[in-house]
Amino acid sequence: MTESPTSRAVQTVDCDILIVGGGFAGCGAAFEARYWGRDLKIVVADKAAIERSGAVAQGLSAINCYMGMRWNENQPEDFVRYVRNDLMGLSREDLVYDVARHVDSTVHMFEEWGLPIFTDPATGRYVREGRWQVMIHGESYKPIIAEATRKAASEVYERIMVTHLIPDAADPNRVAGAVGVNVRDGSFYVFRAKAVIVAAAGASHIYRPRSAGEGSGRTWYPPWASGSAYALLIQMGAEMTQMENRLVVTRFKDGYGPVGAWFLLLKAIATNAAGEGYEVSRLPELRERVGAYADAKPMPTCLRNHLMLQEILAGRGPILLHTERVLDTPEKEAIGWEDFLNMTIGQAVTWASQGIEPKSEPSELILSEPYVMGSHAVCAGAWTSGPGDIAPSEYQWGYNRMTTIQGLFGAGDTVGGSAHKFSSGSYSEGRLAAKAAVAFVRDHPDAPKVTDDQVRGLEATVFGPLDRYDTQRGLVTAGTVHPEVLRPDHALNRLEKIMDEYGGGVSANYTTNRAFLERGLHHLELLKTDMKKLAAQDLHQLQRAWELHHRVWTAEAVLRHTLFREETRWPGYYYRADFPHVDDERWKCFVNSVYEPATGRWRVFTRPYRPLF
Repeated sequence: MTESPTSRAVQTVDCDILIVGGGFAGCGAAFEARYWGRDLKIVVADKAAIERSGAVAQGLSAINCYMGMRWNENQPEDFVRYVRNDLMGLSREDLVYDVARHVDSTVHMFEEWGLPIFTDPATGRYVREGRWQVMIHGESYKPIIAEATRKAASEVYERIMVTHLIPDAADPNRVAGAVGVNVRDGSFYVFRAKAVIVAAAGASHIYRPRSAGEGSGRTWYPPWASGSAYALLIQMGAEMTQMENRLVVTRFKDGYGPVGAWFLLLKAIATNAAGEGYEVSRLPELRERVGAYADAKPMPTCLRNHLMLQEILAGRGPILLHTERVLDTPEKEAIGWEDFLNMTIGQAVTWASQGIEPKSEPSELILSEPYVMGSHAVCAGAWTSGPGDIAPSEYQWGYNRMTTIQGLFGAGDTVGGSAHKFSSGSYSEGRLAAKAAVAFVRDHPDAPKVTDDQVRGLEATVFGPLDRYDTQRGLVTAGTVHPEVLRPDHALNRLEKIMDEYGGGVSANYTTNRAFLERGLHHLELLKTDMKKLAAQDLHQLQRAWELHHRVWTAEAVLRHTLFREETRWPGYYYRADFPHVDDERWKCFVNSVYEPATGRWRVFTRPYRPLF
């Protein structure tokens, strides 16, 4: 330990592979890196504690990505076709196939470690929720996986808010590590690494949530997910893809309880307020908007959202899920409750607070605010190299899951173009990235260069909000309004308002156009100017300040991509009112972008779509 010029403790950690993020993708990366790199120093840096970090922190009731190849239930190419269909014809099929052919081994490994999976005693097969989902008793899902991570990693650093990646001082297109701050003791951490795997989170709270006021922390995707998976890479100049493909989910209103088990396993149906089914009656309008995609089986997730939204806008809401029609046996009732007690206990509390008995009456459904992520039913994230044996030449430039920055890999939410990974697929992608990162380290054994000037500059930047508060705090004696500084919560409110009103949030019914998007970018620039005066009164607020920075980087990418794609590719997720239809002739391609650190400019362009099957 050495002392910095500002008397802060500086911890320097040298390693072979640094893994940023301790969710499922990060845990998979640590496990697999140890298998292939027995002699390597493998370090995990996580913002939380890995037993309860990431999107599966509270638990899960199902594994949503499992082929069942041991029973010949599905094959990887079947999954590729499913994902392509759900993404309205666009996905990185090489990446999807790569996850699909490996994910079953991951799930079997989880079961060996003690994860209880529902099994049919007559056949020995896992109990299916749907074609790709298997039911689990998942309250302790994450702690089981975290135990293996602690055994595999050389060192695990927790409560570290990683704020920036470090470029190689001799080559800005090579990563050299990362820096962050310990939000418990204020130490500044400098991680120097030969390869870095970013397995951090996507973004909630870049759009204003439906729950406001004292409920503003209630979101479907975790409120602590601040877009670090994207911001860290964008600032380095990594190429990004599909950032306009943000996610809106159908959930039980107010509690955000998931509906998958109710639709797929319990076979519940949704109607409008009059008890009428609406999907069939709205098909003609849907065909006019999206063409043949309207008749795809199963119907793409975004289109189901679209039909529900149109019914509400037509004045025939609320949309009701008829839980009372399916809870007709003690076994089904137990499944219905366990679905939430495993992962979203807040939904059960919401029902109780509203006097709702799901066995006796239906429950209201609603669409969530938008989220930005790469592991659910959407695929925002980094443009990465694909597997050498199946990736088209345009998609392959070296090591699997390596970004356009040398030595920088991604997994989980970080990787774009490969949706429907969920927990098991994200873990599998972490394994794939780690195997490739080990190969990279073997081929590039010399550590990249990190200079003292780089470290001192990043330290001054990271602690700038804390120092700013100390120098300006005397200008006010009470309250939160300050003439010279901007608080993280005030800035977050501004960001959410900008994205909600101009970027197609819930108050705009997910609708935007060129003029709105350009005005949103204008307001975002003003916010970024004011953020130079961002101040933090303590370490908790310092973390909030850097989470805000990451959200703003993510938000800008979303606006720029949405502006560039002149069509509504995913109605139900967002609408370009000036280009309301799917346009396969012009836009069946990937929209990609690069932020250039040297100039501060963005480039937005297209990459071709190449089908495998």
